[in-house]
Amino acid sequence: RQMTIDHAGFEECMAVQRKTAQQAGKFGADYNEQLKSEKHTEFKGYDSTHHSATVVEVFANGESVSILEDGQQGIVVLNHTPFYAESGGQTGDTGTITVAGGEFTVTNTTKLGNAFAHHGSVQGRIAVNDKVDATIDDARRERIKKNHTATHILHEALRQLLGEHVSQKGSLVEPERLRFDFSHFEAVTKDELREIERVVNDEIRRNFALNTELMAIDDAKAKGAMALFGEKYDDEVRVVTIGDYSIELCGGTHVERAGDIGLFKIVSESGIAAGVRRIEAVTGADAVAYVSEQEKQLNDVAALVKGDSASVLEKVTALLEKSKGLEKQIAQLNDKLASAAGASLLDSIVEINGVKLLVANVEGTESKALRGMVDDLKNKIGSGVIALGVASGEKVSLIAGVTKDLTGKIKAGELVNHMAGQVGGKGGGRPDMAQAGGSQPENLNAALESVTAWVSEKV
Repeated sequence: RQMTIDHAGFEECMAVQRKTAQQAGKFGADYNEQLKSEKHTEFKGYDSTHHSATVVEVFANGESVSILEDGQQGIVVLNHTPFYAESGGQTGDTGTITVAGGEFTVTNTTKLGNAFAHHGSVQGRIAVNDKVDATIDDARRERIKKNHTATHILHEALRQLLGEHVSQKGSLVEPERLRFDFSHFEAVTKDELREIERVVNDEIRRNFALNTELMAIDDAKAKGAMALFGEKYDDEVRVVTIGDYSIELCGGTHVERAGDIGLFKIVSESGIAAGVRRIEAVTGADAVAYVSEQEKQLNDVAALVKGDSASVLEKVTALLEKSKGLEKQIAQLNDKLASAAGASLLDSIVEINGVKLLVANVEGTESKALRGMVDDLKNKIGSGVIALGVASGEKVSLIAGVTKDLTGKIKAGELVNHMAGQVGGKGGGRPDMAQAGGSQPENLNAALESVTAWVSEKV
């Protein structure tokens, strides 16, 4: 097809990308190496959203310090905390840490070894050994809990409906949505997605209580608990069971009963890697808001076609059928116009050493009509060479046609590329028919005028 690959350019770009990735990796490693903590934070957030604690460590600008002053950003480590630290796909908690000398606003919580790092900024001051009250954003946590519990139910539904080969490959649990990546060898169909959604909502309505218990890792596996992707487990693990439906190893936070989720709604399904699919969904009030917005859009479409939600499908289908019919009529009319325009071009034929040559700028002709026009002209002239071009906006369309008796001397692909090179493009095709495009319409006439000399050299 006369196409080439710029191998050298590709390798150069790849080298830059590798270097960038390596530098990014080194930065992350250096930062993690810099922030180390020997402290241990005891998590109290399974049963509490508020807890009293003591500041045991403070970081600012990647270094351990004794105090954070007013307006300063940093990290605070507590001996006890209700804040969940980001892990297992669940995002870290936010909230406030109140101290006698001020208030520390927590914007994220992550793990730092066995310590929980509360990221944020302080108003007033906060220092090591301060007694504090730590309070999470409970409303945000509740939304996260709904989404996290929904991922457990979704995981089991996928295994039941798609097959035992399904396993979790990653997840993200945020207040606004959940994202679940899983192994599967093909796209999930719309019918399958509807069934998955139905099964998850059925389990939500069954309203099983969630049971959590600590046990030895071997006992948990023997009980049938599934381990989550990316998690590292101690000898003693936390097992989360949802009725008779789901049992998984999980250190995250969850609702008390499945019914607390309210509603589960799939937003999208896509492929993110070979053999890995991704489902994004919303729950609770976010799911209700999503459904409400979908309903609004449906009603807006219905209003445009002068119908209602019950008749919108029928009316849109009828409009599409009518549109297809009109498009077909337009195409037929364009072909007739192109044929008529082609016939008028016959007066422009010149002869070069006995070879008929027709070169023209066919203004106003649609690019997709050029092929039919050339076929028609070839039939009319019997033997010869045809070169046509048309500009539309910033684009140029070119076509070259050569009757079969002349393809030994003149190749349509060579001719069209000769023209295309002058309008900032390239193309190709068969020896008797070839097309090209370009992006320099101001050079079209010059390109067409050069055809006569080019053909003269060939014949």
